[in-house]
Amino acid sequence: MIERAILGGLEFEYDTERKTIRMGGNPAIFIWTESTLAGLLSGLQRMVGTERIRLSLHGGGRDGVDEDWAYIRQYPTFEQGFAELTKVAAAAGWGIWDIVSLDPKAKEARVRARNHWEADCQKALGVNWGSSYLGGKFAGIFQRFFGVSQCWAEQVAFAAKGDGYDEFVIRPSDASLEDRVERLLGTDEATKADLAVALERVRKEVEERAATEKELRDKLDLIARQEEAIRALSTPIIEVWDGVITLPLMGVVDSQRAAETMERLLEAVVKKNARHAIIDLTGVDVIDTSTADHILRLVRAAELLGARCVITGIRPAVAQTMVSIGIDLSKLVTLASLRDGLLRCMGATRTGGPKTLP
Repeated sequence: MIERAILGGLEFEYDTERKTIRMGGNPAIFIWTESTLAGLLSGLQRMVGTERIRLSLHGGGRDGVDEDWAYIRQYPTFEQGFAELTKVAAAAGWGIWDIVSLDPKAKEARVRARNHWEADCQKALGVNWGSSYLGGKFAGIFQRFFGVSQCWAEQVAFAAKGDGYDEFVIRPSDASLEDRVERLLGTDEATKADLAVALERVRKEVEERAATEKELRDKLDLIARQEEAIRALSTPIIEVWDGVITLPLMGVVDSQRAAETMERLLEAVVKKNARHAIIDLTGVDVIDTSTADHILRLVRAAELLGARCVITGIRPAVAQTMVSIGIDLSKLVTLASLRDGLLRCMGATRTGGPKTLP
């Protein structure tokens, strides 16, 4: 469904299904002047500097007048066509335009504009860059009317500064927009703009790096927590009976793991008030002198806290290796399986006997 309205002689169409707007038959949008549009211009000015945004807007206005000129040419005279174009422009928020003077022989025009969006944006921002886009539009229109290769619109009154209107003097110009840009590049203004852009880029890079650093720290924290969880799973200490804890060892027991295991075992002995600790080696496939020494240190440390240790689950290959390398386990209680160790310790606990095992 198409909803239509005529405002100031200009037809507006709203497609209720597609949610789109057409103005004078062309696709259009409505935008808040003093917030959204002003914010857009302010962001561009911060990135490229005042002089560059002036030149850019002037060039954009100049290059976008093909349809304006086609509309003007429908009428018998330029003055009549321009007057009709101002009606359309006013209905679209481009303000009120008046030709103050026009001298075709001298190729000079003076135009005023009131109540248009560009000045309103700058008033809202509290700045005065000049209405360069509108000036560029006038330059493009009169360039075609004068039949010259290029015109320039010099602004001589500024509504954003408190004048009652914006006023432009449009004349042919020997300097193209590209020439003006080249001159700008050789001035301090361009350097300042480039510095502003560079500083903005640095600021963004710092923010991005800070975000990346935080993300990496979060990942490292997660990895550390996962490693801690893995260490806890790899050396689980289980209270299987009142006063009886068991520590199943699996894989290779190196120096770091031995230190962590000892710390966890001693904490569990104190916390659980354990009288018996079973160290099960069923999951240990290979043992060497260093590993055996770590196990003996575990036993001695636990016994210093009053927990009698039992070694269970020594595999035949591990037993042979321990004998061949001369490890003395004569002072330790060793049993074939974890089940045997549990029965021995639980039995001692039920009888209320001493912390030594027979």
